[in-house]
Amino acid sequence: MAEMGKGVTAGKLASNVQKKLTRAQEKVLQKLGKADETKDELFEESVVNFNKQLTEGTKLQKDLRAYLSSVKAMHEASKKLSECLQDVYEPEWYGKDEVDSIAEDTDLLWTDFHQKLVDHALISMDTYLGQFPDIKTRIAKRGRKLVDFDSARHHFAALQHAKKKDDVKIAKPVSLLEKAAPHWAQGKLQAHLVAQTNLLRNQAEEDLGKAQKVFEEINLDLQEELPSLWNSRVGFYVNTFQSVAGLEEKFHREMGKLNHNLNDVMTKLEEQNLTNPPSDSYKDQCNLKDDSAPTSPETKATNHTAAAASLGNMSAPTIPKSPSKAEKGDASVENPGTDSTTTTTTT
Repeated sequence: MAEMGKGVTAGKLASNVQKKLTRAQEKVLQKLGKADETKDELFEESVVNFNKQLTEGTKLQKDLRAYLSSVKAMHEASKKLSECLQDVYEPEWYGKDEVDSIAEDTDLLWTDFHQKLVDHALISMDTYLGQFPDIKTRIAKRGRKLVDFDSARHHFAALQHAKKKDDVKIAKPVSLLEKAAPHWAQGKLQAHLVAQTNLLRNQAEEDLGKAQKVFEEINLDLQEELPSLWNSRVGFYVNTFQSVAGLEEKFHREMGKLNHNLNDVMTKLEEQNLTNPPSDSYKDQCNLKDDSAPTSPETKATNHTAAAASLGNMSAPTIPKSPSKAEKGDASVENPGTDSTTTTTTT
């Protein structure tokens, strides 16, 4: 038998094509109402629940991945903020080593939080959704096998109902052959036609049995798995959100301790700054510069004016008089009524 490809032969390819044609024909007859369709309402309800569960799980997985991406982004932002604090924190400030240690512990805490979310939530989510593709494939396969079963059932039923009609169709050719064929061959020809009809009927019955067996096997497995999978969603949701909540609670508790320690360091740094502010030393330096600075011209003029005023207020030293001036002075004293002008003129 000629090969059409790896693992595919011409016979297998022809068989697959024939199955597709038979299924398409059966579906058309069912839609037109010319052939009945096997239905299982309980199973169809399970399929609806399965699709709903798959949709909800896929959305939860998407949102969980977005949450993890946000955690990673927050980690990066927190790390950059801590690095900025380390850069601006001068070595002589209080608690420099503690600030570096807090930054390192904060980075490790974020890393551990993200990794545990992946291990306890995301991986479990992926495992949970990993079982859906296989079940979805088998549901589709069950649908195809159901069409094959209906087609085989209708074919066998048609052969059963047409048995008498087929006998009439077979009898007419036999009667014509009886006229043309020898007497000894007429019985053999009739037996051959009957055997051929029985063979077709037996083949149809065998095909029906095979189709029914294949369908019932896969249908039975799905009838057990689908309700079980539907009920498992509650426990899965509980475990997932308990893990996330527990990890968040622990993370924020440990982060709160680190933030409290950082706040204590900042408080003590503030106290240090108030006790010995950098501005006091700066003022002292400015005062020293003012004392040693040269005097300006305006300052010199002001000092000179003040000195002159102080000298003006001081009394001049007494100069002794000559004997002649002393006698004249005594005469002026003895004649007080004399005008001071006349005295001055006479002198």
